[in-house]
Amino acid sequence: MAGYYTPILLLFASNIFMTFAWYGHLGHEKTPLWIAVMTSWGIAFFEYWLAVPANRIGHQVYSAAQLKTMQEVITLLVFAAFSVFYLKESIGWNHLVGFGLIACGAAFIFKP
Repeated sequence: MAGYYTPILLLFASNIFMTFAWYGHLGHEKTPLWIAVMTSWGIAFFEYWLAVPANRIGHQVYSAAQLKTMQEVITLLVFAAFSVFYLKESIGWNHLVGFGLIACGAAFIFKP
């Protein structure tokens, strides 16, 4: 049973790191770009330490397509929360509809 949940938890954790790596610098726009890039690269290093095991462990119970789909849906969830709470940007109805359509599409990947 842990094989089903461990990759999901690891993907959530890795996506938190990756979201900060890719978008965290937007809250610090006066920081020189080279510092933002190097800081982001350093944060992404830890993301890989979570994402690679998530996929290695997850591939024992999920297909590669299912893992990638989970990762994309998790990315949207983490990004939406990050956008609202860190960047202080609102999520509009159009974002919710778009995310919902992506989630509907993702559900087909898990159909037998």
